[in-house]
Amino acid sequence: MNTFTGKVWVLGDDIDTDIIIPTEYLALPTVEDMKQYGFSPLRPDLASRIGEGDIIVAGKNFGCGSSREQAPEIIKALKVRCVIARSYARIFFRNSINNGLLLIENDRIQDLVKEGDMLTVCPGEYLEYEGERYPVSSLPDNLMDIINAGGLVRAMQKRNGLIRED
Repeated sequence: MNTFTGKVWVLGDDIDTDIIIPTEYLALPTVEDMKQYGFSPLRPDLASRIGEGDIIVAGKNFGCGSSREQAPEIIKALKVRCVIARSYARIFFRNSINNGLLLIENDRIQDLVKEGDMLTVCPGEYLEYEGERYPVSSLPDNLMDIINAGGLVRAMQKRNGLIRED
């Protein structure tokens, strides 16, 4: 995965899956139908303001709550490039990987960035903000393969020769 830069959206601690996508919208037929309601209990206009390639920066325990897979699917459908948080709920972390959403753990950048700032991400190496680099841990190769493929299903399809890599 290559280095990229995106606009920052700042969220707090304990952003649970009911904030990411409230239960009442899970009955909609597709994730595309649901995505407009992403984060609506916290900030009703946020989903409409997030742009392709933007970055969410949050506090601790991001994705806590239920194990619904729609939560990372909504973030990915909003075209968020990655989420950077102090920590993640474990099942949300794995659901995100399985859906091809890059998550980065970092405990410093949240205190530095402001909403609307630009942040550069070099996955597995560093975050760069205002000319300073902040190291990040890398994910194991097998998890990066899943993210780079766009999710677990596509990674397995590629591995088994069911789709071509272009």
